[in-house]
Amino acid sequence: MTHHTPEGRATSAPQKLTRGLGERHIQMIALGGAIGTGLFMGAGRNIAISGTSILIIYVLVGFFTYMVMRAMGEVLLSKLDYRSFADFVGDYLGPRASFFLGWTYWLSWVVTCIADVVVCGSYMQYWFPEMSAWIPALFTLGLLCLFNLLSVKMFGEAEFWFALIKVVTIIALILTGGWMIASGWTSPDGVQASLSHITDPQVFMPHGISGFLAGFQIAIFSCTGIELLGTMTAETKDPQKILPRAINSLPLRIIIFYLLSMIVIIGVTSWSGISPDSSPFVTLFDKAGLPAAAAMINFVALTSAMSSANSGVYSSTRMLYGLSVEKHAHWQFRILSRTTRIPVRSLMFSCFLYVKRHAAAVSGAQRDDAVHHRFDAGGDYGGLQLDDDTACLSGVPQTIPRAA
Repeated sequence: MTHHTPEGRATSAPQKLTRGLGERHIQMIALGGAIGTGLFMGAGRNIAISGTSILIIYVLVGFFTYMVMRAMGEVLLSKLDYRSFADFVGDYLGPRASFFLGWTYWLSWVVTCIADVVVCGSYMQYWFPEMSAWIPALFTLGLLCLFNLLSVKMFGEAEFWFALIKVVTIIALILTGGWMIASGWTSPDGVQASLSHITDPQVFMPHGISGFLAGFQIAIFSCTGIELLGTMTAETKDPQKILPRAINSLPLRIIIFYLLSMIVIIGVTSWSGISPDSSPFVTLFDKAGLPAAAAMINFVALTSAMSSANSGVYSSTRMLYGLSVEKHAHWQFRILSRTTRIPVRSLMFSCFLYVKRHAAAVSGAQRDDAVHHRFDAGGDYGGLQLDDDTACLSGVPQTIPRAA
């Protein structure tokens, strides 16, 4: 066991993380990272803005994603002592760069993770509309912290099943849409499923070059999380064998899961039939006669958000652990649990901040709700006289309490 002096200097060899992530875990984590919530919930807006040029956008984003991951993987495997990309940044650019990168990456996940947790609560309200969103959000956060606390293998198993749900959904979409196109299926409004919707030159860039460039935003967002592989080197069983396989399979995955899904969506519904405010997955499954399409896609989006939050808990914990090992953070954050070899104090600190930020978000929403109700009631408040002529946004009295 490692002992520490009051100054935080280790008196023996530092503890090491357990290599508990196997090939199936890494493969599915890489796949899940490449398929984000944006594909399920934001693809409709992206297609509406970019038209069929969305196919070129995903090819370009996929190409650069692969090149970045390929470069990162080669540098990580050049020295097996590297725990994450922050380590080789320190070797090549100096400790200041490593310090800055490590802390900003950790902070970004602290902010992003709680946003994903809050979104999970919103998705749960689809089935339980009367339930406050903070209840399922807090339950989700506790569950994910438990997954990460038990063992790194438990984290890998959770990510495996989260990713599998997304993969099965996309394959079902591709097969269903492919059958509808091949059979010449016609919708009740007279639109026939056909690949001619893809080749129509009028919908290639319906909003010009500005629409084409705007499509990159959601496309890039859909691929965020793939860099998570760069924080798992120290806990992968055989990184020199497993990581190259996971990274080299990225191009094929992007072709299958992004390009084919976009082709069948546009081919079945046509560009003009895609609503930017709804999921095209729901639209296609609904056209296929699946009555529970909305509930199914909501469940997939829920698991996708949980996967992102789970990745955030893991990566923020490991990044804080690495910062502590490099003496960029307090020495207690490098202490591992005796049985599972988890950086438990880094995990507890990160989870504490998640809970704190969630509580702040909930209390802020409640205060806004209370203020709005008083505002909506009208009257004299502290000398402010509100009358019926006060300008209001359409639907505000109904939408703000529901959102809160």
